[in-house]
Amino acid sequence: MRIAVLGLGAVGKGVLRVLAEKPELGLVLTGVADSASGWIDPDGIDPGEVLDRKCTTNRCGTAGLTADDILDAGEFDVLVEVTPTNASTGEPALTYIRRALISGHHVVTSNKGPIAIAHAELEDLAREQGVALRYEATVGGAIPVIHAIRSGLLGNRAHAITGVLNGTCNYILTRMDEEGLTYDQALAEARELGYAEADPTYDVRGIDAAIKLVILANTCWNLGVTLNDVSITGIDCLTVDALRLAADQDCTIRLIAEASPERGQIRVAPRVLPRTHPLVIEGTLNAVTLSMDLAGEVTLMGRGAGSRETASAIVGDLLAIRDRFIECG
Repeated sequence: MRIAVLGLGAVGKGVLRVLAEKPELGLVLTGVADSASGWIDPDGIDPGEVLDRKCTTNRCGTAGLTADDILDAGEFDVLVEVTPTNASTGEPALTYIRRALISGHHVVTSNKGPIAIAHAELEDLAREQGVALRYEATVGGAIPVIHAIRSGLLGNRAHAITGVLNGTCNYILTRMDEEGLTYDQALAEARELGYAEADPTYDVRGIDAAIKLVILANTCWNLGVTLNDVSITGIDCLTVDALRLAADQDCTIRLIAEASPERGQIRVAPRVLPRTHPLVIEGTLNAVTLSMDLAGEVTLMGRGAGSRETASAIVGDLLAIRDRFIECG
């Protein structure tokens, strides 16, 4: 199966490393582009060579060759769209994904922006063209929560989705709880370890978790909700005293994303939870509980971010497309 990769940040590099390590998967790279260059070869491109070029020159290929050129050439079966997320407009990824679907190509993406903004439109496009749109990597890194909703729990009716969807916030709250650090101290530590961006606003104010919740809610119930529909409270005003009060009750605090059409609820906010609660996880882990009518509560936990972890989700989606569409005709 031929794939083209748009974006060579941490996730794109992670995907190429997997292709280099696992040629037996049969995923042939025929196009790749970063922000300054690109490479197209219908006979196949060595992903290791792309990574070497990127490391030594900061370019993956020929200067001036762009993502648009790769889309125009169309020398791929699946577009892997892993450019940086724009939560406000979804661009330019939204346009790339639209173009690929309209031209009859499957799409796999880790890009939260387009899926949160235009989920219904993109799903309709994929259906009309008879191709797949898969986005496991947009929520929870390596955790197969989208797969669980779409396939693993078929026949169930979902009552609610509840989860810890941001590793940065979870790390900060863990450190405040365990060591009595102030919010500022825990944030500084998270930055030093690379768990928090220089500008952590999207994480600590709950916006990142809310975007992921929108994706989960629309995947599960086709609600057509957007970020504007989510009630959001972050962790940036939490104090050590609040954690201490929770601890006095053998509880702690986690940033919880929750959606339930039955309760008319979609929100992200800090919540006091018993320490034995399945969503009281430590460090940068993520966890999601799906409350189903037949299966009951199903909790999935794992690494919610990281180059290799996100690449795992992308490769899983690619192989699912190969098995369903490519090999079966």
